[in-house]
Amino acid sequence: MQLTYLLPAPMHVTPLGEAEMRRRAGLLKQWAGDDTRITVTAVDRGPASVESAYEEYLAVPAMGTALRRAEQGGADAVVLGCFGDPGLDGLREIADSPVVGPAAAAMSLACTLGHRFSIVTVADGVRPLLRRIAWETGVLDALHEVRSVELSVLAINSDHDAAYEALRAECANALATGEADTLVLGCMSMGFLGAAERLTAELGVPVINPIRAAVHHAQTLHRMGLSHSRHAYPLPPALADDVVDTGLLREAEHSMEVTA
Repeated sequence: MQLTYLLPAPMHVTPLGEAEMRRRAGLLKQWAGDDTRITVTAVDRGPASVESAYEEYLAVPAMGTALRRAEQGGADAVVLGCFGDPGLDGLREIADSPVVGPAAAAMSLACTLGHRFSIVTVADGVRPLLRRIAWETGVLDALHEVRSVELSVLAINSDHDAAYEALRAECANALATGEADTLVLGCMSMGFLGAAERLTAELGVPVINPIRAAVHHAQTLHRMGLSHSRHAYPLPPALADDVVDTGLLREAEHSMEVTA
């Protein structure tokens, strides 16, 4: 199958650059296996990182344009490259192929592995957003709490070792002070640390990497010939490509793609 991993930020013009996109493409290919062609696509404009509802909304118009291009290029499924699942409902309305939100996929998976799960994310400010996603996904009763390491997405990417130590400490706190028996990493940059796999071994409970949960969910949908229901996500009467241009948007001359 052909899978597009859609970044809601123009990563190629941030300090992380094209090198980070290529690194992520390589990890996605490793996790997806040889039967899946991976394309990492960064939008041509948007916030440098998505850490608030406002930044999510800023990212969605460019994501819609990039998603339609991905489908025209043969994408069998699209995975959103942000744990906030930005624009998931609207993007499903304009897509024929499955569009997978990593938060919804990871939370749903957590409910099959234990009785209650906690999320460890980047900052306190996104906690209400993640509780809303849990409610929308239908798993709010199983969510024990949302905790944070109080690191920005860019900080996680700039010092992987320090980010891992902060993440491990907060995951251990989540198990020691709460009722959670399963943990979900609430940030895609955390997933690209390779942290979930290490933490599962060190802490003795399932720690879910949202990227792998989303990729494997997309693969399962493709193999089963399933996509989202048009009764739930009807095609809009009109489609538009307009993007509001504000000083808060990081712009590039073009979108960026790397394939693995």
